[in-house]
Amino acid sequence: MTVLQILAIDLGTETLPALALGREPAEPGLMTRPPRPASQGVISRDMLIRAWGYLGLVSAALVMGVFFYVLWRAGWQPGDPTGAGTPLHQAYLTATTATFAGLVTCQIGTAMAARTDHASLRQVGLTSNPLLLGGIAFELAFAAALVYLPPLQHLFGTAALPPDVLAIIATFPVIVWGTDELRRWARRSRTPC
Repeated sequence: MTVLQILAIDLGTETLPALALGREPAEPGLMTRPPRPASQGVISRDMLIRAWGYLGLVSAALVMGVFFYVLWRAGWQPGDPTGAGTPLHQAYLTATTATFAGLVTCQIGTAMAARTDHASLRQVGLTSNPLLLGGIAFELAFAAALVYLPPLQHLFGTAALPPDVLAIIATFPVIVWGTDELRRWARRSRTPC
């Protein structure tokens, strides 16, 4: 990915959904659970395992998978050059764009997962945070502009994504959220909220 694509994620696509998560209503059952120990910091071991061990690893596997899918589909073999002026350069631009778009869609799944720590999304409702839905809509529109508008393609080093790649990427939010939903379900099964 290019530096500008990374900045577009950090400053363009993540900002509004992250702010909207700050307005998330309290999850059901929050007041029935005991408070966390006073010695426990805000960032806990469980939080890091969830962020890096579940959500981060799943997102990384998905975006790397779509990156290599695009390259292999174009006939790339390990060691083949992909720089400017090579036959595979357009495939490389498409692969990095798929990585960018994949990260954006993984953010959507992560945002939905981050809405609760114990409760399922069904319990809080998909539409109970309209600010988050607006932030996600902006995030998708912003990413689409970077991927499909020619002046922005040139500036950000992106390329239009073919329908099969879009179809793959469209599954990423559900996979990321679903992985965390399964983790929360297993946690609820072991210990009641």
